[in-house]
Amino acid sequence: MLRSRIGRATRFVTYAAIGAVGTLAQYGVLIGSVDLHIAGPVAGSAVGAVVGATVNYLLNRRITFRSNARHAVALPKFATTAGAGMLVNALVMAWLTGPARVHYLVAQLVATAVVLVLTYSVNSVWTFKARGTAEGVGR
Repeated sequence: MLRSRIGRATRFVTYAAIGAVGTLAQYGVLIGSVDLHIAGPVAGSAVGAVVGATVNYLLNRRITFRSNARHAVALPKFATTAGAGMLVNALVMAWLTGPARVHYLVAQLVATAVVLVLTYSVNSVWTFKARGTAEGVGR
């Protein structure tokens, strides 16, 4: 039981670390979009999230979950999960930068924490099956 908890904690930390790489890509797009007046905070964050999600899928499939699920099986699930995460991210950003009047970078930190927990949970139990399961085996 303790080994299982340590394993889950290690996997979450790995997921979060890999998520940090994707988040850096997202924040780069967000900050660049806002500072260069290309887009507002919500749109910049959403576009950045697409870039970050791509990085996260590739790294999490290989490293965090060590999944052997075919891309045709895992990618649509990951995209659905990422889409839900982007929606939650946009809603949190819209509320915090609008009615709550929070600075967009602080709002993004809050949104990121919420989305991290949400997407990890879904990706753990739905997107990537454990190695050796019958569903989605192979590339």
